[in-house]
Amino acid sequence: MQPQTLQIATWLLYINGFFAFANFVDSRMELGYIRRFFTFGPVYGLVVIAVHVLGGLLMANERKIGYKIAIAASFTPFLSNLIVYRSLIGVSFLGSIFDIALIALLLHTQSRSHQKVWFR
Repeated sequence: MQPQTLQIATWLLYINGFFAFANFVDSRMELGYIRRFFTFGPVYGLVVIAVHVLGGLLMANERKIGYKIAIAASFTPFLSNLIVYRSLIGVSFLGSIFDIALIALLLHTQSRSHQKVWFR
């Protein structure tokens, strides 16, 4: 059984993956904007969705690669905001709080020690 920090992080990854998909489809949102106006946009959007879902799935199955993918996925909203708004914090302050919370949950000492010992 995983500690509470990793369980919440896994759920946040799944939820962020769903909203990243919705964000990718809607051209008014960050990923949709990147998809429309940048040549690397469609690939970038699909990679963002994939790392959220794969990170959550592999982390739920206690794989070390899933933990590493999840950490990479947790920083993608800030990269998207940097591309679109030229700022790490986008237009949604509340969304940024959840993004920061995901990073904090994944990098928490309890999460790191659990994945070092129990993840394969």
